[in-house]
Amino acid sequence: MNLRNNRITVGELMDYPPAKAVFQKRFPMVMRHPMLGAARSITLEQVIALAGEYVPQKKIQETLSELQKV
Repeated sequence: MNLRNNRITVGELMDYPPAKAVFQKRFPMVMRHPMLGAARSITLEQVIALAGEYVPQKKIQETLSELQKV
């Protein structure tokens, strides 16, 4: 999948079933969060910046790698 230098939006990722499945597998609690719908317009780059405080860098890199393969 073309992540467009991480400028793809959360909404675009969630609308593509294979990408959504990656997030469901790696971050199931986030996928059930009530604010997920409000995050549709933010970019993957913004998510990475926020997640960096809570998620190990290795897990972020593995997720990005997997997304590029779908």
